Amino acid sequence: MTSANSSKPVVDFPNGEPPTVLDIVDVTIGEGAEAVPGGTVRVHYVGVEFDSGEEFDSSWNRGESIEFPLRGLIKGWQDGIPGMKVGGRRQLVIPPELAYGPKGGRHRLSGKTLIFVIDLLDARW
Repeated sequence: MTSANSSKPVVDFPNGEPPTVLDIVDVTIGEGAEAVPGGTVRVHYVGVEFDSGEEFDSSWNRGESIEFPLRGLIKGWQDGIPGMKVGGRRQLVIPPELAYGPKGGRHRLSGKTLIFVIDLLDARW
């Protein structure tokens, strides 16, 4: 995966079995404000499916970052972003239970382990 926070990351296809717990890897440690549980963040991100490596979403492709309160996101983001500092890039590998639930759910990503690479642009309470 690339680590230059000014460009869209390239997510390497993973090897092995998907994790059964949230896997958090800091690619770049930021030096700005820290994201807190329940806070609001502005991010750029890319999301790919663990099994296929297929990209399913990217703010980079839309040409603009996105801002939202952490409370409204999937559990993997709620648990995986706090502690991250502005200017940082973090990879989250999220099992289905912390994403869109088990296979057969109503979301097209139900039952899938997801990989997100997130650049934190702003964080506030």
